[in-house]
Amino acid sequence: MRDTRESRLLLVLLIAVAFALITVDIRGGEDSPVDGARQGAATVFGPIESGVSAAVDPVGNAVSAIRDSGERHDRLAALEQENAALKARLGSDDRSRSRLEQLDKMLKIAGRGQYGIKGAQVIAIGAAQGFSWTITIDVGARDGIKRDMTVLNGEGLVGRVTTVGPDTATVLLASDPDFTVGTRMESGDELGFASGQGDRPLRVELLNGKAEVKKGDRLVTFGSQADRPFVPGVPVGVVSRVDPSGGGLTRTLYVTPYVGFTKLDIVGVVVEAPKKDPRDTVLPPKPKPTPRPTVTVTVTPSAEAPVDGQNQQEQ
Repeated sequence: MRDTRESRLLLVLLIAVAFALITVDIRGGEDSPVDGARQGAATVFGPIESGVSAAVDPVGNAVSAIRDSGERHDRLAALEQENAALKARLGSDDRSRSRLEQLDKMLKIAGRGQYGIKGAQVIAIGAAQGFSWTITIDVGARDGIKRDMTVLNGEGLVGRVTTVGPDTATVLLASDPDFTVGTRMESGDELGFASGQGDRPLRVELLNGKAEVKKGDRLVTFGSQADRPFVPGVPVGVVSRVDPSGGGLTRTLYVTPYVGFTKLDIVGVVVEAPKKDPRDTVLPPKPKPTPRPTVTVTVTPSAEAPVDGQNQQEQ
């Protein structure tokens, strides 16, 4: 096509229509008028993404060992037994060791929180579904995945499922500006709402404007009605800054998330919620303060320095 005035106008029109559809899709949520087309795209392209991932990732099949772990894990011992079997299958190269560590941490989180999970791998990232912070995982409707399920990893909250195809699903990350989750402060009942800010810390609005909060305090998910889209007790992050202007209707906090959203690999979709709220039991142990060494300084008088009373005697 030649570069004419008409072709340029057509290009501008197509871009405007595309942005309009993205806006309608985001605002429409589950009732979005383009949700059907999005589901169709997941059906068509999902198997391709999954196939490419399997071709370039020889250890990918190992994750299927926990993909069938949707039944409730009532004991941590059972999870550790599964993890031991995975270690035997994955081998000992550097990449496998890293993924084994991720699997181990995720299974332990699932055990402490009593979450029934489906293990998955991240096979694509990007804005394919109209969001700026998303990932595609290699499990879908055939694996029991549904929209608005919680996604976590060995560190904490990753996001929630937004679109489901037969074999893949799209996850909106907690760092996305359109993401919001109810939170609860550790060892208390102060509630708030955390929102994503891209590569910046999460912004949390506490409902109590006079709440006593300090740097280093930790937050978990509060949980949603019927446990969707969020189950309770999943670690969210650590308070890095508190807005000094307290006393209003709400109080603003800035929270460093536990999860590193730019290096996701192994994740788990919560397909079965815990029977009771795990509260703070899923949070990692608090770091112990580093003791400061005590230095004792001994001062020895110089030989030329006058001894007490010496000057008076000489005078």
